[in-house]
Amino acid sequence: MAEFRSKVPPYGFPDTLDEQEAALESHPMMERLALSRAFLAGHRHRPIYHYVNPEGMLNDPNGLCRWQGRWHLFYQGYPPEDPRQHWGHAVSEDLVHWRDLPYCIYPDPEERCFSGATLAEDDRVIAMYHGTRAGNMVAVSSDPLLLNWTKLTGAPVIPMARPGDPPLPYPVFDPCVWKQGDSYYALSGGRIPEGPGGALVAADYLFRSEDLEHWEYLHPFTENDRFTRVGDDGACPYFWPIGDKHMLLFFSHISGGQYLLGDYDTDRQKLVVTNGGKFNMGPAGPCGVHAPSATPDGRDIIVIFNMNPGRRTAGWNQIMSLPRRLSLGEDGDVLQEPVEAVAACRRVRQGGGPLTLPANTEVELQGMGGDALEIQASIAPSDASMVELDVLRSPNREEFTRIAFYRDRGYRDRSSRGRHIESVVTLDTSYSTTAPDVRSRAPETACVLVGPDEPLELRVFVDKSIVEVFVNGRQCVAARVYPDREDSLGISFRSQGTASEVTRLDVWEMGSIY
Repeated sequence: MAEFRSKVPPYGFPDTLDEQEAALESHPMMERLALSRAFLAGHRHRPIYHYVNPEGMLNDPNGLCRWQGRWHLFYQGYPPEDPRQHWGHAVSEDLVHWRDLPYCIYPDPEERCFSGATLAEDDRVIAMYHGTRAGNMVAVSSDPLLLNWTKLTGAPVIPMARPGDPPLPYPVFDPCVWKQGDSYYALSGGRIPEGPGGALVAADYLFRSEDLEHWEYLHPFTENDRFTRVGDDGACPYFWPIGDKHMLLFFSHISGGQYLLGDYDTDRQKLVVTNGGKFNMGPAGPCGVHAPSATPDGRDIIVIFNMNPGRRTAGWNQIMSLPRRLSLGEDGDVLQEPVEAVAACRRVRQGGGPLTLPANTEVELQGMGGDALEIQASIAPSDASMVELDVLRSPNREEFTRIAFYRDRGYRDRSSRGRHIESVVTLDTSYSTTAPDVRSRAPETACVLVGPDEPLELRVFVDKSIVEVFVNGRQCVAARVYPDREDSLGISFRSQGTASEVTRLDVWEMGSIY
């Protein structure tokens, strides 16, 4: 509708890569984005090796995909001249070093371009997303840098009910899309009254199409979900194979990013759920993991999240997590690791080496620290009640962010696999800042399986206002932080009760990805 037409100038681009690159060199939108990125670069809490959009606000990541050898990330951007959701766009060779591209999908006929997913085919990329006050939309692109998009039919392909129409048997909201055989399938996120006493619980509703334009509603998609909580919803769904299973990633507006793992029954078109988990251990905000965007990569899945803020920042707010590689271990558990290319951000190794941690004594690392770091530490098994690593620590501990590991302090798995007691990792930001305007977040606490003779392997990423902690390639906890003191740069260890040995320690300064 004309009333929703974007105020951002529409741009068309050539169809060959060389011509597109030449057009981008002097493009007015590219110049504007570069100026804005340079202007905001000096903000103290703006990350340098996590992707942040070049101007304005940022919300959900969308449509992560690989096309003609390049990775593409889309996101809900808010252009200053028309601060409604448009799809922003960035491209990368390695999932870490991103290059900004112009906004690519604009509102009209929808009011706002909400979240969705992409499907990369041999000759085109399909984007399916929610257009507010209209319905779920499909747009396609086939040029080398995915700069030109065409909306199929120019109208929603799964429309919302109009005023006065009878209610639909399904919600029309965030979709994803995949193909099986000659048919396309799509999910529409929402809830269903199948919880205790008819309470609403997370659900995604399945549709089928032969041509992307005409869609038939089938049924709710998941079966045997015992892992989500009452009140969750299935926003921002992504459904992809992983190992010999399938995974449905989604966002709950009360519980944050989550996944369901199971078997895809292609005869009944159902995901029969066998496991589930969360990507944040509390509500989505403040400072927590928000929505996923995911794409297959062989037997693995690549996922990236936006991270919610804990304070207002002038001219920008949310950021992206590091992209994670999700895979299945030999026992069927979900493994999480940062993508390999993040190591390319290392600039200077500050130091490290073996380190003895005496009992009940804080050990500060001399000559090491900063607010843009990667820390790798291997800690031998010990009888210590707790091993702690603090980052962003001020000299007198007025501010610090605490990472604590409690070996064998979870629950005992009494299933047939006979596994031992799980351990617990905590990312505690309670003392990360003395600033009065930062909203506190309860500690992120997650279970992780670490064998009795297995060392604790930590990879900790600190980037201005985010800390991400990967534990033995099996678990990740992440949160936003806002240290207020200029000297909150230190690193320290502590072993509680008995001594521990850090058998390997490497601390790197990290460089900018732009």
